[in-house]
Amino acid sequence: MGKTCSEADKDVIPLEKHIYLDDKSEEDTVSRKKAVLLIIFPFIFFFISLFLGRHVIDPVTVLKILAHKLMFFPLEQTWTDAAETVVMRVRMPRAIMAGAVGAGLSISGAAFQGMFHNPLVSPFILGVSAGAGFGAALAIVLNGSMVMIQLLAFTFGIIAVAITYFTSRIYKTAPILMLVLSGMVVSAFFQSLLSLLKYLADTEDKLPAILFWLMGSMSSVGLEDLPIALLPVIAGSVGLLLIRWRFNILSMGEPEARAMGINTELIKGITIFCTTIISSSIVAFCGIIGWVGLVIPHLCRMLVGPDHRVLMPTSLCIGAAYLILIDNLSRIISPAEVPLGILTAMVGAPFFAFLLRKTKGGWG
Repeated sequence: MGKTCSEADKDVIPLEKHIYLDDKSEEDTVSRKKAVLLIIFPFIFFFISLFLGRHVIDPVTVLKILAHKLMFFPLEQTWTDAAETVVMRVRMPRAIMAGAVGAGLSISGAAFQGMFHNPLVSPFILGVSAGAGFGAALAIVLNGSMVMIQLLAFTFGIIAVAITYFTSRIYKTAPILMLVLSGMVVSAFFQSLLSLLKYLADTEDKLPAILFWLMGSMSSVGLEDLPIALLPVIAGSVGLLLIRWRFNILSMGEPEARAMGINTELIKGITIFCTTIISSSIVAFCGIIGWVGLVIPHLCRMLVGPDHRVLMPTSLCIGAAYLILIDNLSRIISPAEVPLGILTAMVGAPFFAFLLRKTKGGWG
């Protein structure tokens, strides 16, 4: 007697299920390989930066120094004290800070682009860079120490974003459009104050210091600065990673997100807080470094797609590797160190134009 339709289906379904599971397992394997590559990518650039520079140090010597100083291996010292100082107190802090800055700006840019549903959004859209720049310039004009410069930059960066947020609130909400417009107003206000300080600053001493600070550099970051500088960046990045899946819903629009039960005001508040402490800390210690938070999320979106659960960790890794590379270039392409803001703009602007051309203005 012939098989019924239901019996025939039972023969087919396991085969289809088997094929589906094979495809899924293959995709998972590819995803895991990509994840491993992305994680080790920044560490490769980090190690290269330790022996690269005007004073070239043999990679084997660098490994011995790291093993002796960090892993406490009892190795006989065959390297000079100068080489150890260059690796441990100059290049390693710079590389660590460059990686943290690139990671923080990239994940902040990815979060803001998802929250605002706008591919042209950067971490500085709410006025944090203008406020922090004004704070740093004010400290320089007042003959403040490096600690005072960092403190005022961090404080005024937070103040600027706070003014933006409370200006944009309408009936206990902060619409996306109002946030953008308020950010433009606050940025213009602090930029005018910064211009006033430049005008009043001593042209022989203070003005060059202000201009160099605003162009961004890792040269002022020392080993003792890392704990204070990295804590806000790490805390803000972890906060964004914990809520990254909600950006998939926010990117659909606020009405749709609220209809799905998402507290959009809470998510926006957490996002703004995390990105603000990241950006303020970065500007306080390294100056204004543009284009990283704008370009890297686009590049990662081309690599892994628009899913923020994957996009944001990818942005973190690629951003770290990218800025370590740019910092290495700033040290070796010229006898005088080239400010990072110049290089990131020179690389980022043409590359962003290429991405716009390639994607035809579309994005996930």
